[in-house]
Amino acid sequence: MLDSRLDAFADDALGHHDAVGAAAAVRAGVTTPAELAAAAAARARKVDPALHAIVHADYEQPRYGEDESAALYGVPTFVKDNTDVRGMPSNHGTTAFRARPARADGVYTSQLLGTGMTVLGKSRLPEFGFSATTEFMTAEPARNPWNTEYSVGASSGGAAALVAAGVVPIAHANDGGGSIRIPAACAGLVGLKPSRGRHVDGEMARMMPINLVSEGVLTRTVRDTAAYVAAAEDFRRNPKLPPIGAVLGPARRRLRIGLVTDTLMGEPIDAETRAALEYTAALLEHAGHRVEPVRLPVTRGWADDFVQLWALLADLIGTAGKLTFDRSFDTAEFDGLTRGLRAHHRANLHRTPGALWRLRGTADAVAGMFAKHELILSPVLCHTTPKIGYLSPTLEFDELLTRLMNYVGFTPINNVAGTPGISLPMGMTGAGMPIGVQLSAAYGDERTLLESAFELEAAHRFPSITRRAKG
Repeated sequence: MLDSRLDAFADDALGHHDAVGAAAAVRAGVTTPAELAAAAAARARKVDPALHAIVHADYEQPRYGEDESAALYGVPTFVKDNTDVRGMPSNHGTTAFRARPARADGVYTSQLLGTGMTVLGKSRLPEFGFSATTEFMTAEPARNPWNTEYSVGASSGGAAALVAAGVVPIAHANDGGGSIRIPAACAGLVGLKPSRGRHVDGEMARMMPINLVSEGVLTRTVRDTAAYVAAAEDFRRNPKLPPIGAVLGPARRRLRIGLVTDTLMGEPIDAETRAALEYTAALLEHAGHRVEPVRLPVTRGWADDFVQLWALLADLIGTAGKLTFDRSFDTAEFDGLTRGLRAHHRANLHRTPGALWRLRGTADAVAGMFAKHELILSPVLCHTTPKIGYLSPTLEFDELLTRLMNYVGFTPINNVAGTPGISLPMGMTGAGMPIGVQLSAAYGDERTLLESAFELEAAHRFPSITRRAKG
């Protein structure tokens, strides 16, 4: 396949609207939810044969939002294929079983649908969301619309491809180790991982020994992410967390921001990633914020503990698969990464109790970072987006694990600590691929993240498939 950029934007009901703009057009009577759904379906039919981002489509009978007063009423979207939508199968990216259509919505789906969006189908993820790329043993990978030779990240890779390509302006995602922020960085999107418990937890999160997963969306604009968070909060607010409310732009207060450049593995970030990070720091300093170097409050051993937890989750899925998913569940069908993680856990079983105990102390360690700083600025990933194949599950496990650990060096800390983080597209590689940077905040402080994201978006025009960014 030749290097290519692929987009679905058209002169139709969706046009170049973001989600807020599309919902406003519905409220104004300019268009209807059915017309928006038809436009998104036509776009999907045009580009998905090359993107491979959709695993299940229901274009003829989409699931329309029921509340016409909801903030995002009528906006078309896709739900990640690890979350049940009534009448649609959820196969979790695996061939270990064949899912039947769900009899009921998942526990999170009600909150998602409560924002008013129209569900057209399910987006692809790698097997059980374990990888940082949406690739498979034999099936076609989900491809990056910026250049279809490149990875689109994971685990919400299908969602990222659809939003970046312009099929839909917003798509459901969730994040257990970077699975919102990583594909956002790869595809030039905005990706907010909320605080633990900010939204309703999905079924899988409730069964984890440490709840790593936060639900959310991928978007092309900060206002779409802010609008979704506000709409989800209107549907259900966690009373244990401070409310976010409607965030409509930057705040006036100036912040103390810690700058992190050292990865968990001690590997240096590459030159293009560092350039995007330093550019972002310079923008923040120019705006009057104080930016100063800080170090992550964990050691190299923390990464080993996280791998042990990651491997434990793979082992638990394999052990409970017949009960959790389907009686036909067959671990012999696992891909190379899931098999390798299970074997890694069993070979190091004695390390699990200590790893879990140490990881549970992460929240206190991370909270200490925010005693002196309101935000932490870091890369999302240790190096720029790789080409498809670099993180393939067909690789030898030890090599694949090393590559993953040297790639995903910043995002998992937020998942273990429960703190929020947002990926913003703040740079471009020489090859024309987006680069994301991450802002992290104290537990429950998504508002400061969104205000700062608005400020950076105003200072730096985010890239899109149909234009190049400055900077």
